[in-house]
Amino acid sequence: MKKLLVIIGLLLILGSCVNDKYNTLFPAQTSCDTTTVTYSKDIAPIIAANCAISGGCHDAAGALISGHDYTTYAGVAAVASYNFIVTDINWIPVAGHTDMPKNGIKLSGCDIDKITRWVNEGAPNN
Repeated sequence: MKKLLVIIGLLLILGSCVNDKYNTLFPAQTSCDTTTVTYSKDIAPIIAANCAISGGCHDAAGALISGHDYTTYAGVAAVASYNFIVTDINWIPVAGHTDMPKNGIKLSGCDIDKITRWVNEGAPNN
């Protein structure tokens, strides 16, 4: 009887364990529509949330250090024209490049796909 109580107790303890970070580490797969990617609808919000943030590297103030101001289309298009942004967000090891967002987590696959598609389409201001 004592063994049975110990086993039940262990099962209750183990059954109460949860991994509340699982959904953060492994988000549910959702569809990623890259058929029509526009700067205003898709790219600008990604950049604003991850790159051109206040106190970040690519806002107007941070551009004095990084050399890139992503608060405007012109600033983002400048780096898109020579594909640095795609290399950096994909964390491809290339001399002179840094994984972006710097000191942050890698962008989602969907965000990377959208930026890559936009760059490959000539980075239009749409």
